[in-house]
Amino acid sequence: MKNLIAELLIRLADKEEEAKELTAQVDALNIVVTALLRQMDEQQFDNIKQSIVAAMPAQYGFVSQHSHEVMMLESCINRLLSRPGC
Repeated sequence: MKNLIAELLIRLADKEEEAKELTAQVDALNIVVTALLRQMDEQQFDNIKQSIVAAMPAQYGFVSQHSHEVMMLESCINRLLSRPGC
């Protein structure tokens, strides 16, 4: 029984470490994308924004528009496209 608990704790620790690594990757990508968007002129930015908005229904049209995952994704995209600091 102790071995089983120890093994479960090790697996939990591994999953926690993987989650931290994914969070760091997402944060890094967020910084890079934000920096790239800030360097674009208004026309380039608008073209990319329109392409993203048009791609969402094609990519996630089969998912309920009000699903939690789609709403979170839209929220993250809107934050990236808000052009903070411009």
